[in-house]
Amino acid sequence: MTELFQATGGFSSANFIGSSSFGSVYRGITNQDETIVAVKVLNLQNPRAFKSFTAECEALRHIRHRNLIKILTSCSSLDSKGKDFNALVYEFIPNGSLDDWLYLPTEENNHSRSLGLLQRLNIAIDVASTLDYLHYHCYATIVHCDLKPSNILLDNDMIAHVSDFGLAKLLLEPDNNSSQAQTSTIGINGSVGYVAPEYNMGGKATIQGDVFSYGILLLEMFTGKRPTDQMFIDDFNRHNFAKASLPIHMMQILDPTLLPNEENSEESEEDATNRIEGPSHQTDKLQD
Repeated sequence: MTELFQATGGFSSANFIGSSSFGSVYRGITNQDETIVAVKVLNLQNPRAFKSFTAECEALRHIRHRNLIKILTSCSSLDSKGKDFNALVYEFIPNGSLDDWLYLPTEENNHSRSLGLLQRLNIAIDVASTLDYLHYHCYATIVHCDLKPSNILLDNDMIAHVSDFGLAKLLLEPDNNSSQAQTSTIGINGSVGYVAPEYNMGGKATIQGDVFSYGILLLEMFTGKRPTDQMFIDDFNRHNFAKASLPIHMMQILDPTLLPNEENSEESEEDATNRIEGPSHQTDKLQD
């Protein structure tokens, strides 16, 4: 723990990167070779944090892929007050998350800090390649269970790296007395808007759940709208929004930053929504 404390400047706010319910992440520099690392310190006040720590260690211990975040080491110790301390040390990915790039503040959203169509396609392919590896080419099938833009990090070459395996499940091979694979743990609490609907009803982790989240991710990348956007209410969701716009009004639901300036300025987002008949009419139309 002492080394991590020194590497992060005492887990100072200057080195703070981000946080979740499971813990906080800090930028650090190791003394040995001055390697820049990301240190995830678990919030052990959350009763699920240690389970997350165990799941992430297990999931990342034996897997290697160019589009996966690399875990360098882990730490289980006591802090200066004698309390339990758990942390994971990862390679540092310098360009932040996909979420950062999709939702930059207006004053920062210039040509040097925006994602073009080709870049988004390449990121989508990187993530798909990762899921294919985890689901079909790993030592055991691994289901991520929490795929979303904030868990996709971009390096200096804008190559995507899937991170945060705190909810990951290992699907064990079925035994002779079972017709279905079993998960190594139970209970799934993914992020609202991204988690497969069957998980909310007690369903077990499946690769199909990751594929659902990937579909939500694709829609978000190319429409620029989160699944929790205020326009998506009741039965009107982003899937219906996209489906109702095809094939005639497809260009009107694209993220405005992907459109040429002259086309982008022709009509507002509200006009575009109205032209595909609005939320109440779209769901009626889909049910006819």
